Amino acid sequence: MAKRALISVSDKTGVVEFASGLVERGYEIVSTGGTSKTLKEAGVPVTYITSVTGFPEILDGRVKTLHPAVHGGILARRTPDHAGQLEKQGIGFIDLVAVNLYPFRETIARPGVTLEDAVENIDIGGPAMVRAAAKNHRYVLVVVNPARYGDVLKALEGGEADYAFRLALAREAFAHTASYDTAIAAYLEKQSGEGENLFPGVWSRSFELAQVLRYGENPHQQAAFYRDPAPAGASVSSAGQLAGKELSYNNILDLNAALELVREFADPAAVVIKHNNPCGAACAGDIAQAYRLAYEGDPVSAYGGIVACNRTVTAEAARLMAEIFLEAVIAPEYSEAALEILKGKSGLRLMETGSLEGPAGDRLELRKVNGGLLLQETDRKLLDRDKLEAATPVEPGREDLEELIFAMTVVKHVKSNAIVVTKNRQLIGVGAGQMNRVGSAGIAMTQAGERARGAYLGSDAFFPFADTVELAAKAGIKAIIQPGGSVRDEESVKAAEKHGIIMVLTGYRHFKH
Repeated sequence: MAKRALISVSDKTGVVEFASGLVERGYEIVSTGGTSKTLKEAGVPVTYITSVTGFPEILDGRVKTLHPAVHGGILARRTPDHAGQLEKQGIGFIDLVAVNLYPFRETIARPGVTLEDAVENIDIGGPAMVRAAAKNHRYVLVVVNPARYGDVLKALEGGEADYAFRLALAREAFAHTASYDTAIAAYLEKQSGEGENLFPGVWSRSFELAQVLRYGENPHQQAAFYRDPAPAGASVSSAGQLAGKELSYNNILDLNAALELVREFADPAAVVIKHNNPCGAACAGDIAQAYRLAYEGDPVSAYGGIVACNRTVTAEAARLMAEIFLEAVIAPEYSEAALEILKGKSGLRLMETGSLEGPAGDRLELRKVNGGLLLQETDRKLLDRDKLEAATPVEPGREDLEELIFAMTVVKHVKSNAIVVTKNRQLIGVGAGQMNRVGSAGIAMTQAGERARGAYLGSDAFFPFADTVELAAKAGIKAIIQPGGSVRDEESVKAAEKHGIIMVLTGYRHFKH
């Protein structure tokens, strides 16, 4: 008796060649709707699904494969008992199921899609067949990915595919339906209204393997990069790589940190990231000048760093970048001349994101802990200059506010405890990740050196003591921006007033652990 394959696919890639290969191996092809039409037009012999079920498609195609003649044929074991039951009901075995599902993700990605359109593209019969075939994988081959067609045909050259291959396909099938259901659940969560169901009873998302990495943070750790199938806005995951070596685990972390900071600025900006902290950042009139200032903020640390720009990389900027060793550059785009220059740097990874306008990215960020998962809203809070409060009698001028906003924007992306020193919208000192705030301040002001005179200091959290202010006064800091909120705020404010330092309070902190 000829074996039977049921093929019903939304993605028609390679389906004609696959079906033809199955026919050559003695399979009868059963199909539905558009797939049947595609195969017939290509001259592949095909049996329409209604000839198997003896029942017409109804409800505008919503019901066509949900029938015992289909699911009985898929789920039956190859035992005398099950074979006898099928024979009694006039049902034949189905030995292979090739199904990919209605394009739900593609539908919801379209601008202006309605909830009704999205719901109509929720596949019911397809997942049912996939799950049934995957459950009965000992007897039924299940194929959900067109990239697997060649593997299946090769496995069938000897007659039967081995069990290990069947099990691998079954695992892929269940992962496919799980991912599909996860996408639907995530979409429907969003339809309940802004702010609602941010943390549902079960949090599930699916990510697709983008690449297995050479190693993780260290060579003895294995690692891989998984991509959100529907990323919001420009990101490292959706960026194209134009040149350079394969991205490493640490490259991806640092590229993300660099992009998240540089996209905060409206003016031309460049940042340099080292070990997930900014060691350089600047805004200027053009991207070449911004990069030069970012580099000059800390030339020693910039060596081997990751650069991000929020404008097209020009030839002038590229020439400056080419003067030192960099691991990677990420930007919206590159001029042809800039690409020619930077591609001349052996191994330099060049990433292109496209426009940074539009969605800023994920609304939630997650951190894995042993045995659990932490979720929180991504920190995208922007400073409102109208709500900034001068705690000292001396009011900041317009230029002071611009500089303080720049400082607080940068410090938001520095690991806590975080202190930054800036001048003329150039980062000149960074204290990151210290166990006490005065320690971070000391590092930042030592790095800034004489440049700290007349400069601006930003802190990610309040001052529990006046010691940081005293240190700032010795360095010649002109103004400080910090959240406030300590029971000892008055002590810090009085110290600032004593030394003639402007102090501005934001009312909220930016811890980054």
